[in-house]
Amino acid sequence: MKKRFKRLTSLLITLPLLLSQVVHAMPAPSPEMIEQFKRLPASEQQRLARQFGIDPALINAYLGSGGGGSARSNYQEPAQPLLTPRGGPELPFFEFEQDAEPFDDGQLRPYGYELFEGEPSTYAPVSDVPVPANYVLGPGDELRIHLYGKETETHRVIINRNGSIDLPQLGPIHVAGLTFSEMRDLLKTSAKEQLIGRKANITMGELRSIRIFVAGEAYRPGSYTVSALSTASHALTMAGGLREIGSLRNIQIRRDGELVGQFDAYDLLMRGDASGDLRLQSGDVVFVPTVNATVAVEGDVRRPAIYELAGGETMADILAMAGGTLPGAYPSASVVERFNRRHQRSIVNVDLTANAGKSMRAQDGDRLQVRSSSDELDGAVTLVGAVARPGNYQWQDGMRVSNILRSLSADLTWNSDIGYALIVRERNVRGDIEVQGFDLAEAIRHPGSVEDLMLMPRDKILVFNDRDEALDRRELGKLFEELSEEQSLQASARVNTDEAAIGLDKLSERTTLAERKEVAGVAVQDDGGSDSAKAKNSEDLKYRILTALFQHDVLIEMSSQLTRRELLFPVLAKLNGQARFDQGVKVVAIDGEVANPGLYPLVEGAKVSDLIALAGGLKESAYLDQAELSRTLSNDLSGTSIHHLSIRLNELLAGDGSVDIALQSRDRLNVFAKPDWQNTPTVEIRGEVRFPGIYAIHKGETLADVITRAGGFTEYAYPYGGVFTRESVRRQEQLEIQRVVMGLRKELANRTLSEAGSYASVADTNAMLAQLEKLKATGRMVVDFNAIQAKDAEHNLIAEGGDLIYIPPMRQTIAVMGEVQHPASHRFDGRMTVKDYVKLSGGSTRRADTSRMYVVRADGSVMIPKSSFWFGGKQTLRAGDTIIMPLDTAYKDNLTLWSQVTGIIYNTAVAISALNII
Repeated sequence: MKKRFKRLTSLLITLPLLLSQVVHAMPAPSPEMIEQFKRLPASEQQRLARQFGIDPALINAYLGSGGGGSARSNYQEPAQPLLTPRGGPELPFFEFEQDAEPFDDGQLRPYGYELFEGEPSTYAPVSDVPVPANYVLGPGDELRIHLYGKETETHRVIINRNGSIDLPQLGPIHVAGLTFSEMRDLLKTSAKEQLIGRKANITMGELRSIRIFVAGEAYRPGSYTVSALSTASHALTMAGGLREIGSLRNIQIRRDGELVGQFDAYDLLMRGDASGDLRLQSGDVVFVPTVNATVAVEGDVRRPAIYELAGGETMADILAMAGGTLPGAYPSASVVERFNRRHQRSIVNVDLTANAGKSMRAQDGDRLQVRSSSDELDGAVTLVGAVARPGNYQWQDGMRVSNILRSLSADLTWNSDIGYALIVRERNVRGDIEVQGFDLAEAIRHPGSVEDLMLMPRDKILVFNDRDEALDRRELGKLFEELSEEQSLQASARVNTDEAAIGLDKLSERTTLAERKEVAGVAVQDDGGSDSAKAKNSEDLKYRILTALFQHDVLIEMSSQLTRRELLFPVLAKLNGQARFDQGVKVVAIDGEVANPGLYPLVEGAKVSDLIALAGGLKESAYLDQAELSRTLSNDLSGTSIHHLSIRLNELLAGDGSVDIALQSRDRLNVFAKPDWQNTPTVEIRGEVRFPGIYAIHKGETLADVITRAGGFTEYAYPYGGVFTRESVRRQEQLEIQRVVMGLRKELANRTLSEAGSYASVADTNAMLAQLEKLKATGRMVVDFNAIQAKDAEHNLIAEGGDLIYIPPMRQTIAVMGEVQHPASHRFDGRMTVKDYVKLSGGSTRRADTSRMYVVRADGSVMIPKSSFWFGGKQTLRAGDTIIMPLDTAYKDNLTLWSQVTGIIYNTAVAISALNII
């Protein structure tokens, strides 16, 4: 029932020294409660003790010196407390508010019940309370009368049970039932008439205590002794507040069995009117009836809650109770959920801006929902992309692009593409859009020109970055991470990325080799790790977020960090969604030698030159004599056909308008590369050559040619141990590693379903797979550099871009790795055999598989010893070779692929060891 976090501390009343004073036996406080009380400041402990009429010295004696307070020898018995529960100091618990935020779980709470929660802990002593003029005196009140004039006297008198006071020279005076103001006038008049030359000054001393009752739906009903100044609200606070079924609007004060007053707590809470909070008299009953009718208010109001009805309230009154609407509310579309005559919940539309809606009567159980307005800005122009100040701007009649973007240097970024920009415009009430393009530089330099387009309300201006790879996207990345964690944004606009982006592949059916990682098991592109499910999910979520680009203020502010593809994503998604049977999707595509190939919106009146400008212009490698425009034509009778049109780009760039063909929906422009065009490929050569470095190569050049250009080998070179790596081989090896991992997973699944056999545990197998997945291919090839230097055509290779040649210095060691007692490298001795080197490393371990031992030669090839002596002929060891003693996998399980795994791991380890020397 409590709505605020509190610290519950026990003030120990059941001490052995105080048992005789306690009427009811109370449970002993826990050690945690005592420790909480000890941690209170000494002043707080003393105040609590005085409030409840307990000697602090007794508490300190019980708690010891660690109680936080000290016993005072000059302590005097405190006066009667202002508020004392029934039975005196028998209540063992006192509550203290902490600095904590109110509990909020998103549910509507009844309004106002926190007003009376908790125990009073800050009531001032009676002597410090100012007494109002209308205070009614009664037996037990103390008066302080100061007579001055010829003689000065001070008297402290208490009104007796007869309601009178006795003053020397004045006799008994009846004052009970008089107000403080009337009593003061009476005594002043009596003193003036009976005591010649003397005057009187009257103040109140200690006030009397009265006993009242709190009944009904109070949190702790009962009898309480309170100050005569107490009101109904004081009594309810003493009783711990109201239960949530208690009425705040009909708190009754009963006296001698009759109703003398009603207190509506909403008057105090909402209007600060405490006139109904009557002062109590002895024997009064504060009665809290059950709540009658309630209404819930939620949505865009200042104080969503459940409110109690007094009767006859209208929806305007309910809205006022909730504090009114928020600035973003849309009250004309509010609804009320209520129970109809068939006891079924129904919906009633309410326009809270109209008199009919405001005057609608509220009923018990109603739930008023005030809805929010749209996030769309009315009469605004949105500027996004590579500009200095992206955001929303006020639209004015006659506004042009140059009114928002006035300067190329001040309003754009250093990376802005000034050649072409877009305006996205809504063209009907359904929100369908059209796209217009313009020359941004021309619009800024020549205001009012044809390129300086007129703007309309709700237009979106898109300015692209010239080079997406130059963007600093760290802050944008943090924003995407934060937005990804918002469940509400993830759940909204569930857009399938492929469909919303018009597939970004589906519309154009782009299945080109450049977009695929492998073809028929052959690696054709670096994987880059982008095929993982995690990366794909992150990409999908990013594009879902981008669908709300023009409505998200923070995204608009950071839009200068968005790429061209990301800026266009919401536009393409909208164009795809508005395509219908009588209107094709207004999207075109461009491939080939342009700065940013891909899908683009079909600009109104666009031509081929506009599409090229929208894609960032032509690359240096573009073939200008011919380009191809593929056009899809649809006919109800013949179906769909594709026609190819030839475009001469050199004539188009020269200004010949006849070749600048107007674009249609689904057009695709393919800009070819120049014949035999290639970026300058390079080969790097390191180590023991006369001129190591990076060498540009041409088609058909061989490794021998590159070594010759590098000056050949030095006298210290060791060509037999040379290392050669090729990027295309590395990609293929990485693909094979992934294939092995996939095969192992399938084998594991099959063996798990088998009933017979003893196999490796799942944990061991997963550890093996995890180790394999971490392997990075090296792309090393086995070549004979001695034969290459001799220009042996049988061993020579055509050089490729990205090749790396490393010629190490003379080697004089043999390495022994794997399951030997002490893996190490040994000095090469041509007279020693494989067996001799294994003995030098302590011999094989118990886990070694000696029958499958092999040697990885310095040139990268593998030799398997076959003779019993492991020596002689082609099996002779050479400097730089590595002996591998593999693991015997039979003790683990019978998976034949374990041998492949160990081979891959060891071979990769040897290759990486060789490359680390580079």
